[in-house]
Amino acid sequence: MTDKTVKHQPVKTQGKIVKRMGMEMHNPVFFLSAAFVFIFSILTLLFPEAANKSLHGAKLWSLQKFDWFYAITPIAILCLCLGLAISPLGKIRLGGKSAKPDYSVWSWIAMLFAAGVGIGFMFYGAAEPLGYYTDWFGTPFNTPAETTQARRLAFTTTLFHWGLFAWSIYAIVGLSLAFFTYNKGLPLTIRSAFYPIFGDKIWGWTGHIIDLFAVVSTIFGLACTIGIGATQATGGLSYIFGVDASKNLQILLIFVITLFAIISVIRGMNGGIKLLSNVNMVGATLLLLFVIAAGPTFAIFKSMGQTLVHSIPDSIRLANWVGRPDQQFLYDWTIFYWAWWIAWSPFVGMFIARISRGRTIRQFMMGVLAAPLAIGLIWFTAFGETVISQYESEIGDLAGGMEDSSLVLFQMLNNLPMSGITSGIAIILLIIFIVTSADSGALVVDSLTSAGQTTSPKRQRVFWAAMLGLTAIALLYGGGDEALKALQAGTITAALPFTIIVLLYGICLIIGLRDEPRD
Repeated sequence: MTDKTVKHQPVKTQGKIVKRMGMEMHNPVFFLSAAFVFIFSILTLLFPEAANKSLHGAKLWSLQKFDWFYAITPIAILCLCLGLAISPLGKIRLGGKSAKPDYSVWSWIAMLFAAGVGIGFMFYGAAEPLGYYTDWFGTPFNTPAETTQARRLAFTTTLFHWGLFAWSIYAIVGLSLAFFTYNKGLPLTIRSAFYPIFGDKIWGWTGHIIDLFAVVSTIFGLACTIGIGATQATGGLSYIFGVDASKNLQILLIFVITLFAIISVIRGMNGGIKLLSNVNMVGATLLLLFVIAAGPTFAIFKSMGQTLVHSIPDSIRLANWVGRPDQQFLYDWTIFYWAWWIAWSPFVGMFIARISRGRTIRQFMMGVLAAPLAIGLIWFTAFGETVISQYESEIGDLAGGMEDSSLVLFQMLNNLPMSGITSGIAIILLIIFIVTSADSGALVVDSLTSAGQTTSPKRQRVFWAAMLGLTAIALLYGGGDEALKALQAGTITAALPFTIIVLLYGICLIIGLRDEPRD
């Protein structure tokens, strides 16, 4: 494949651009996506019980029929990412030999962290290790709770879910998009990477359907994460100030956060996402250092080493889905996480591509795989060891175990010095993480629905930020008392068609890299 055979004029070849109300909308992707999201949200709000039943039914069908497919995809993708990083192809630079990075390493990693996992780290940083250790979330391989083996698996399983496997999915999507955009002259949209397979058909309905799947997957994945973040933030407000953590408060908070996201969108990349990501990284780093210093410092560093040593053998066991004695745990956690990452991959992958021009493939992989793994190891060990030590010592509200996963972070901080300040910082971090996710998500969906343009009118991104908020509210409302499970069900179902796309991305990338000049 040569440059000559793949370079196209994005607007002229992808379909008609409709200019109305100050927006530049790609027909039919914009209109089909907007119609689907709007109709789904309205029907869910009008018929919440039926929507909840349908979402859980679709989730059950997906798991029963395609659990193996969800399980094998991250394994194959991680092997490909590692192979690319160590091969001579790792010398290829995104944008060509003379391209320079648009952002410093610090800002680049900050934006990766904020867009990719920030909310999840806040919600599950303390809760997930404690939940596996005490059997509140179930234990891997049905290991007896509160044993030495359960403690080890609590940390290695958490790192398994949030480490290399998760980020390899983001990496392959982000690298493919960046390569075909910056090196082959194609527009920044999901369909572009399929040129080696489909050729000019990607400018027709084949490409429209691919982008439509990407939009739906992105919106469901983001809505789930926004809902999780809002649930924890309202739980924190309730715990600190005694307000009722009702669904109405969660919906109100999502509405307010959506307004902040719109303001961030209007301010642009540097004044919005980049600024907020840097602020959040500073705040998250300070909170992490505080927990390490105020918590069981020696135990935290000891556990880091042990987790790193045991992570490879435990990951091999955890990656196997055949004949598992803990099938429910596999479905509820591992398969859900794989579906979550896949659902997020068009959003995070495209955002990573947007900010990664100028880096070599090897640098790209080191940043996208190694940096989050290191951050995750430190974060989950620090918060997990601190909360488990409080549980074992029967300190404060955690003495009797976990009652509400959304409160664990604040219960843990309440048992440390300056709890009022640190809990307030945690809530602020959560809100900013949600804002950056919604802002970057709106940026990605806008690119998908505007023929890959990166300079479309801001009001289009405002529109999609509002639609993300509406979808999150609809899923929370439609989920009833099990709102989070409804959000997760929607994520797993939406991820299924995009799993095929992720695997094909790997094939297309290999084809595209074969004749690319190297540094």
